[in-house]
Order: sequence, then structure tokens, then C-alpha cells
Amino acid sequence: MEFETWIIASLVLLLPTMVWFLVTTLSKSNTSSSTTAIPKAYPIIGSVFSIAANKHRRVQWISDILNKTPSSTFVLHRAFGSRQVFTANPAVVQHILKNSFPLYNKGYTLSRALGDFLGNGIFNANGENWKFQRQISSHEFNTRSLRKFVETVVDVELSDRLFPILSKAQKTTLVIDFQDILQRFTFDNICKIAFGFDPEYLIPSLPEKTAFAKAFDDGTSLSSERFNSAIPLFWKMKKLLNVGSEKQLKNAISEVRGLARKITREKKQELKEKATLETVDDLLSRFLSSGHLDEEFLIDIVISFILAGRDTTSAALTWFFWLLYKHPHVEHEVLKEVNEKSEAPVYDEVKDMVYTHAALCESMRLYPPVPVDTKEAVNDDVLPDGTFVKKGTRVAYHIYAMGRSDKIWGSDWAQFRPERWLNRVEGKWSFVGVSPFAYPVFQAGPRVCLGKDMAFLQMKRVVAGVMRRFRVVPAVEEGVEPVYTAHLTSLMKGGFPVRIENLS
Repeated sequence: MEFETWIIASLVLLLPTMVWFLVTTLSKSNTSSSTTAIPKAYPIIGSVFSIAANKHRRVQWISDILNKTPSSTFVLHRAFGSRQVFTANPAVVQHILKNSFPLYNKGYTLSRALGDFLGNGIFNANGENWKFQRQISSHEFNTRSLRKFVETVVDVELSDRLFPILSKAQKTTLVIDFQDILQRFTFDNICKIAFGFDPEYLIPSLPEKTAFAKAFDDGTSLSSERFNSAIPLFWKMKKLLNVGSEKQLKNAISEVRGLARKITREKKQELKEKATLETVDDLLSRFLSSGHLDEEFLIDIVISFILAGRDTTSAALTWFFWLLYKHPHVEHEVLKEVNEKSEAPVYDEVKDMVYTHAALCESMRLYPPVPVDTKEAVNDDVLPDGTFVKKGTRVAYHIYAMGRSDKIWGSDWAQFRPERWLNRVEGKWSFVGVSPFAYPVFQAGPRVCLGKDMAFLQMKRVVAGVMRRFRVVPAVEEGVEPVYTAHLTSLMKGGFPVRIENLS
């Protein structure tokens, strides 16, 4: 019996090497795997060669295929008969997110791949568990809470932490990683507003990335690799044997859940010491006061909201500042609006920044914080474009591809043009939205993002605060374009090196 187990383990460990050899050989002899044609599928292994060959540009590869496909939908054949439907068709998106909402949930595949990291938090939950978390969370996003968030949490982080760091960088001509700065900023913000906890991650000394931050990055990237794995059997066996990336993921999850547990226990103790719960003013306190005291469940909630509040907003702002530099006329219009609103109260100022709002929408169209979202069919179904979906099939709507679709945005889709979101009436801009099913950056339907308004207010406050004082200038060679990459959320590969200059 021990000999048989040894043989099986040896074969499992050798299989990835064998497949890597085959993929490398095929990739060198066949460049068609990087074309926009629907990848060829082979018996048993499906399109594993094409998937592996395009691993380094998975988002762009699928986007290219979708936007060359007449229906904007195609079926990707994975190993062992598994199929995944990808779409950039707004009618299909509306079907799965709204019209047939009960038929599509997060599904077993996603829960299995991300469950160790996200647990049963709101982004990995279905049914009554999801409804409960959404109901409690919704109270955090009313007008009073949003005003408080902008006027206290965001403003204090700006004035006490971000501005001094940028001012020092300006005086010393130091090159800084603005993506890292923004991640620190949004991490502090989400922890304060959601948990009443200040991690002090954005401070003038800019400490090295903490063990938690490193572990959180590893947790998101490795969980994403699991979900997108060409042959999921590999990660499952590595988990069983506790080797390689699975051992690294296990260690990362332990670190992340350790801090989440510390936050949860401190909040429990804080509420115990209060004579009344009338002062409940953060998300974690709301869950605790609802009577939901299961520690593991609360830890799942903490991790999910850190993921949502840190990574998505910082990603959107990173690409926004890059695009501003590349398009001086847009930068001029944004700065003009920022200066016009300078006398308004903070909350009113950011609420009424119409052109800046449009520019942020346009930036997220081209570089969405979450490039792809996936659901799984509970039963057999037929999509509006005629695609048959078998029970258990994953259906992914490709937000990145939709932002680059000439069917949705016209032949000028590649242009960064905030005016496509605006009308000018009597000399003033007015915002014109589009269907959320054509622009599902914040999802749509019953699962539409609760934090959408909070994200826009935070981003506009950062833009206004930074642009009144500084100019963010990329420190890259002329003609070098940053690379969009993604795990669960998107990143600018290698960071965003910048110099901070005075407005003059």
C-alpha cells in the first residue's frame, strides 16, 4: 500500500513537468496559440496547451478572442471535459446577472478555489448567507456614513499621511511607487471605516511591506492561479501533499487570518466594554451587534472587505493618474473642475465633480479593477445568443473585453475620452450613464456593488486633494507602456514609479 501511494505521488509530481515540457515545445513550434482564433481543443486535455501558453497574458488573450467573435461569446474547453463560457455580450450579461439571477451563483469551482482564502465572505457566498451579509453591509453605505467617511477618514489620511509623503518626494525628487502608496492609503481607509481599526500602513517612514500585506498579496495571486489553473488536479494534489505554491498559500492564509482574528477579537472586547451599542459605527460592529458571533465567519467578512476596499480602488486610481499624464487636455479639464469646487464643503465638492467622475469611468472602462467575473449554472440553460450552458458550467463575463468592444463603444473605443460619458447643457457638463450590463465594472443586478458610491467619493477626494498640490509624473522611459495584469483584482505590473512635481 505504501509503495502504491509513493507511485501515485511521484506521478502527480511528474505530471506538471511533463505538461510544461509539452507546452513549451508546442509554443515554440506553433505561434497560433497567441492568435485571436478560438483555441483548438484536444481529447481529454481540451485547450490546455493554449491556456498554458497564454498564461502570462490571459486577460488580453481572452479579450482578443471575444472581440473577434461575432457573438462576443465563445466556449473554452478545459481538461477532462470541463467547459467555460466567456462573454462580452451585454444581453448575456443581463441574462446571468438579472433576468436569470437565481440560475447563476458563485458555484463549486470558485468556492473550492477561493474558499481557503475568502472563506464564506460576501464575495464567495450564495443564498441566505449572501443575503444576510448584504443586508447588514448595506447600512454602512447610507448618506450619513458616506459623508463621515469622506470628511473624517479619507480627509485625515490625506492631510496627515499622504500629503506629507508626496511633499517629501517632491522636495527630494525621490522616485516612489505610487501604486504601493495608493494601496497603503486605501488599506488604512477600509480598515478604519469597516472595522474601526487603524493599521498605520501609510506613514511618512513608508515601512517595508508588512508580513500581512505580503501575505495578502500572495493569497490573492495564488488563489487566482488556482481558479484559472489549466489542470486543477495539480493544485489539489499539491495541497494534499502541502508542497510548492500550496504550501506558500497555506502560510499566507495563516498570516492573513491571524490579523483578521486580532481585529475581530479586539472589536468584540471593545463592544463588551461599552454600556450601550448605540455608538455602533463600523461594519464589523454591525455584524457583532446583529448577534452573529461566530469568529470564523467574522474573519471571512474582514478579509473580503479588505480585498474590496484596498485593491479595487487603488487599482482604479493607479491607472487614472497614468492616463491623466498621457492626456494633458483631460488633465486640464479635471484640474479646472477641481479648482472651481475648492470653496465647496468637502462632501459636496466630491459629489458634484461631474467631469472627474466621467474621467474615472472612462479610466475603469479601459483598465477595470476586476477584469473578469464568473458565475456557475445551477441548471441547464440557453443564453440569449443561443449558447447552450450545461448545469455546472462556468460562465464568465469579461469586463476588460467589454471595455474594448467596438460593438459597445464604437470604433474609437481605444481613445481615452471622458466626453463620451457627458452632455454639455448651457455651458455645464451633465453625466450620462450607460447600461450597467454594457459596463459591469461594479457588477449589476441584485449583486451590484454596495460600495460603488463610496469608491467614487474616495477616488474623487484623492484626485482633488492631490491635483491641487502636486503633479504626478511617471518615471519611465518615453514610449514605455505599463502592463495590465490581474489576479483577483488588477495591477500595474512592476508598480507605478513616479516623480512628484509642483503644479507650476
